[in-house]
Amino acid sequence: MQPLRRPPPRKCIGVIADTHGLLRPEALEALEGVDWILHAGDIGDPDHLDALVRIAPVTAIRGNIDRGHWADTLPETVSLTIGGMQIHMIHDRKALQANPEAEGWNVVISGHSHKPDIEETGSTLWLNPGAAGPRRFRLPITLAFLWEEAGRPRAVIHPLPV
Repeated sequence: MQPLRRPPPRKCIGVIADTHGLLRPEALEALEGVDWILHAGDIGDPDHLDALVRIAPVTAIRGNIDRGHWADTLPETVSLTIGGMQIHMIHDRKALQANPEAEGWNVVISGHSHKPDIEETGSTLWLNPGAAGPRRFRLPITLAFLWEEAGRPRAVIHPLPV
């Protein structure tokens, strides 16, 4: 994991995943002040999206536990541009069949594994913010921040106190 530091204030994106019906107050507090929130699936409770949108605009995708009428309105994947970043979100990275570089994505965000990770391959930054919901096994409770710096996407994993 990257060392903990708060990213620059301009165009900071909060990235969260795998809340599984538990939206921790510590996660809401950490996300205060971000310009955008991306939720990479396994939300578990539609009211959590309402709570997040009170902080900043939200883009969310459906995860494997998201079921019911409310979840049917969420896409399984989404591609969007924020700042100079071409971002693609998919819940399970293993399900990605496209080539990020060929698609023009310089950031791919996923969840599912509950394991926080930042990896760079070629011109692509792969970001898994980890899980911000119930603890699973001995994995940490985390979210991430994403921003652009010197024309490149940058990210940091942010551990949440529990």
